[in-house]
Amino acid sequence: MARLAVCGGSAVRGLDVSLPEVVYLQRHGTDRYLLPHKIDHVANMRSLAEAGCDRVLALGSVGGLQPDLGPGTFVCPADFIALGAGPAAFDDERAHRVPAFDPGWRGRVVDTWRDGIGLQLVDGGIYWQARGPRLETQAEIRLMASHAQMVGMTIGSECVAACDAGLAYAAICVVENLANGVGKRELTMEELLAGRAANREAVAQALERLVPGLT
Repeated sequence: MARLAVCGGSAVRGLDVSLPEVVYLQRHGTDRYLLPHKIDHVANMRSLAEAGCDRVLALGSVGGLQPDLGPGTFVCPADFIALGAGPAAFDDERAHRVPAFDPGWRGRVVDTWRDGIGLQLVDGGIYWQARGPRLETQAEIRLMASHAQMVGMTIGSECVAACDAGLAYAAICVVENLANGVGKRELTMEELLAGRAANREAVAQALERLVPGLT
């Protein structure tokens, strides 16, 4: 079987996560933080394919667009909205493809999580990709919340690039905060960072337990 790739995001950046027998890619960089809209997803996914990988487990940090998706919730999204995401990996007819989370691989990720992690996982939901790097206004969140359950800045584009590279792709998202206006007060960066810090150990432990069952 070809190798598993794990793509980490802000939730595990800087953590010492033990992931043997996989190819690990930190999409935001290791030495210097790379803003979401500057990530070269096409180059990242091509590098994984060239390393002999055939499937990607992505980890993404999100804001909850619904009150019941509070900080610390784990979600495996079933689809995404990423209007205007790009660029495409190809400049010819091959760019006309329909991207998606791979259903078979996604199902295996969900089943493995439920068999061995011991933490609740929400199976399903729509991920809305915002361009970033700024956070969203309350009016923008109201628009997104009528169509999706979580908002982030990377997973949609990364999934498109993975599909173009021939990689099966699924994501586990962790909610760091309720999106701006979903909670009782305006979102602050202090609240977002506090939610991320509170999640870090749980995210690392979940990843270390999940990956062995997927290799």
